[in-house]
Amino acid sequence: MADSIDCAGETIPWKQGLTGTEIFSTDRTVVAMWLDGQPVDLSRELAAGDQIAPITIDSPAGLDILRHSAAHVTAQAVQDLFPDAKLGIGPYITDGYYFDFDVAEPFTPEDLKAIQKKAAQIVKAGQTFNRVVVTEDEAKARMANEPYKLELINDKGAGSDDSASVEVGAGELTVYENLDRKGEIVWQDLCRGPHLPSTKLIGNGFAVTRSSAAYWRGDQANASLQRVYGTAWASKEDLKAHQDRLAEAERRDHRKLGAELDLFSFPEELGSGLPVFHPKGGVIKREMEDYVRARHIEEGFEYVGTPHISKEALYYTSGHLPYYGENMFPPISVDEVRDESGEIVKEGTPYRLKAMNCPMHNLIFRSRGRSYRELPLRLFEFGTVYRDEASGVVHGLTRVRALTQDDSHSYVAQEDAAKEIRHLLEFVLSLLRDFGLNDFYLELSTRDEDGKKKDKFIGSDEQWAEATQVLEEVASETGLELVPDPGGAAFYGPKVSVQARDAIGRTWQMSTVQLDFNQPERFGLEYQAADGTRKQPVMIHSAKFGSIERFMGVLIEHYAGAFPVWLAPVQVTCIPVAEEFNDYLAEVAAQLKAAGVRVEIDDSDDRFPKKIRNASKSKVPFVLIAGGDDRDANAVSFRFRDGEQDNGVSVAEAVSRIVESIETKAQV
Repeated sequence: MADSIDCAGETIPWKQGLTGTEIFSTDRTVVAMWLDGQPVDLSRELAAGDQIAPITIDSPAGLDILRHSAAHVTAQAVQDLFPDAKLGIGPYITDGYYFDFDVAEPFTPEDLKAIQKKAAQIVKAGQTFNRVVVTEDEAKARMANEPYKLELINDKGAGSDDSASVEVGAGELTVYENLDRKGEIVWQDLCRGPHLPSTKLIGNGFAVTRSSAAYWRGDQANASLQRVYGTAWASKEDLKAHQDRLAEAERRDHRKLGAELDLFSFPEELGSGLPVFHPKGGVIKREMEDYVRARHIEEGFEYVGTPHISKEALYYTSGHLPYYGENMFPPISVDEVRDESGEIVKEGTPYRLKAMNCPMHNLIFRSRGRSYRELPLRLFEFGTVYRDEASGVVHGLTRVRALTQDDSHSYVAQEDAAKEIRHLLEFVLSLLRDFGLNDFYLELSTRDEDGKKKDKFIGSDEQWAEATQVLEEVASETGLELVPDPGGAAFYGPKVSVQARDAIGRTWQMSTVQLDFNQPERFGLEYQAADGTRKQPVMIHSAKFGSIERFMGVLIEHYAGAFPVWLAPVQVTCIPVAEEFNDYLAEVAAQLKAAGVRVEIDDSDDRFPKKIRNASKSKVPFVLIAGGDDRDANAVSFRFRDGEQDNGVSVAEAVSRIVESIETKAQV
């Protein structure tokens, strides 16, 4: 109908001045609407023929709008309390929002409490968000005292960066006014919107959480601002659930548990992002490495080894320089000769710390002639690589500067690429399940096709199209959800990554499988085909853990430090009820050690209850307790992590139970 609109499939008569506010007036959960596929305010006037649909406050789009509105309220609160504060940008982010401010002094915890209180008052006041379309001159007049906003307005013609998209974007300029009950402007900001109809809809499901320093537009050359973070949810109950999840995540923080369980540390003398593994952490690392090494060999991989440093020229051949150079450590001059005055008399050869293992594996392939009979040739190593990560992104074991990859490269005939990728994905998923991760989806990372970053990728359009198609088809065969990641590919080829959800539902990127036509070409790799011709293989990169360090960090948080028996640094702690039973438990421990069990005896001077508490804090899978009755019966009492106890178990049965739990990779 010419004089109607389509509202989620329902035909509604149109009239001049009709808005979403009128259409959805009976449903208070609707806070915005889709208009021809774009989110807009409910107050937007509609035209005949428009297609709309409701956006509820608890939907993903509704939560984004809620959080964006909460960011505005937080900014208004800051400027009420700190009138000289200048506004940066304030987007919604995952689970919350932030807003940047130029202020004289960093915000204190007391400041944040005051901001929260003031923001709550603004929410309660029920101010209206009012969208106003403005010209560039009008925008500048309204933002005359906001230098960062003026910069965004001036940059609009040249195209804004992603960080500023919430402010200006590619369309018309708009300002959002906050109007009080009298209709007077009490605050305003340059913004694309959309927003909630009223601040009152933010309710009591929001919280100002923390502050930090941040550079304007993410550039270290720009001014340092103060960033205030917050979170906002559709209800107070949802906020509480979010806070509970954060508390649980903090309880599981691998950095905290790593120190408490004496697994690893980051000595200041070594530098940021360079972990050392203590004996107990070393046990976990060794178990992980031994198991994955054995699995690789079972899957047809051959174990190799490569050095930690090489001539810089190798990385020009591979393409890592210049495409990946910003993530590599600076060159080291080797064999340089200087005279007594310090002048260079012989130029050195530049070397680099290894950032990737693949160039060296290519040299192994190229070291002699290869035949089609050798394919697929599967090379594997635990290769330690070095990445010049910015200090701001280094984080415990999950983002380090020295990392050991369980790195493999398969060299296959082009027509066999899909078969090998299928084999690798099956291998990857089975390996992750062996470590107790069972909830996955896949992500397909492809080249940026819009032209902005296309020069960051090497290879022809045809190569990328074929590689992407092969990966997508094989990934789809797994039956797992496949999520697109445009622009996320490595510079040399697309990749499929396994995203695993941990025990509390967080997602971690784990294994990757990458298809690469480019490096074999750059290294001149060839094999003799069955018909006697020389052909170029396809190279498939795969890291099952991603890195040992990151995978261990994820496992620590997944298990909250309570590892399955086979991975636990100490699998059994023996605790005598009194000192006189030390010798008896030493005999029990000897039998366990003979069976390959990692066992300790707590023969300290601590009282028995404290020994039990210490074992519990150490998250040991099994505690064996012995007193007089146990010794007389050649038995022990089993105590489990949950505090349950099984008394009078014969030593032979105890050893059998423990060994079985290790062999079956049981969690107890």
